[in-house]
Amino acid sequence: MLKWGFMYRLLLAVFLLAATRAPAQDVTLKLATLAPVGSSWHVLLKELGERFAQASDGTLKVKIYAGGTQGTEGDMVRKMGIGQLQAASLSNIGLHDLATEPMVFSVPGMADEATATSMLGRVRVRMESALEAKGYVVLQWAEIGTVYIFCTEPYRTPEEAGRGKFFVWEGDPGSVKAFEAIGMRPVVLASTDIAPALATGMITCLTQVPAYVLATRVFEKTNAMVDYPWSYLIGATVVRKDAWEKLDPGLRVKLLDIAREVGAKVDVEVKRLNADAIEAMKKQGLSVVKVEAAPWQKAAERAWPVVRGAVVPSDFFDEVVKVRRAVRQP
Repeated sequence: MLKWGFMYRLLLAVFLLAATRAPAQDVTLKLATLAPVGSSWHVLLKELGERFAQASDGTLKVKIYAGGTQGTEGDMVRKMGIGQLQAASLSNIGLHDLATEPMVFSVPGMADEATATSMLGRVRVRMESALEAKGYVVLQWAEIGTVYIFCTEPYRTPEEAGRGKFFVWEGDPGSVKAFEAIGMRPVVLASTDIAPALATGMITCLTQVPAYVLATRVFEKTNAMVDYPWSYLIGATVVRKDAWEKLDPGLRVKLLDIAREVGAKVDVEVKRLNADAIEAMKKQGLSVVKVEAAPWQKAAERAWPVVRGAVVPSDFFDEVVKVRRAVRQP
């Protein structure tokens, strides 16, 4: 019995040693994004992939599909759902198909560049929990920037803007009701239809971050920007939880640190791009329409009851309103 006990322990030790020396399983994350090929965001995502590979000794590879080659953000979410993609960098519009909490930042009049960072820091855990409940892990958050109203005419009041025809993202019914509550006319389209719709007059206004408006040249039609921070756009890089958990727990900690470091670079770069975009468009004919903020804020807040509960969970919406109030206090 003594010999068999010794042999058992010896064999167990050999098996354990073999297990610790077994080569790590290679994992490939296919990551999609609308960020144009060669853009700052794409470059930083490539840096993320390279640093992930280094941290994992080459066992983790990130294959990036940029420029919308995997379709719209809705398409990316569907492809993650069936395993064709394992990850995606999405705006909160795209995240809406997974969890609606991040949409609160795009509620008119809720956040701007001065408050968004602090607000995000205070509520991101709740948003990450909501996404994890749907089977996704957030690698990093990104601040895509302040959204402004760009129109073909220089509207100085919300009442004047009621004459405009506003682009609304396809698949975002909450925005339709929000614009209607404010007194503006929404027109639902795919993002790929913005340019032709502007050319035909189907739409005359859109709400977007300046860097997008410059990159797509749509400011050549919508050459009047209302100087009021209409809303805010955030984004996140998410990965399927089942793919993420194939990685060693210790490695996952390192990767999250890398992702958040790269995410901070994204935020700095995107803010610079948006500021530069406004100046570049002004040189090419963009008119920045100075307005009184109070009437626009009052109009924007007419959308809040429509969004609360119907789009964003009521308790979370109320939490964010409290956070906003605290952040804005001097």
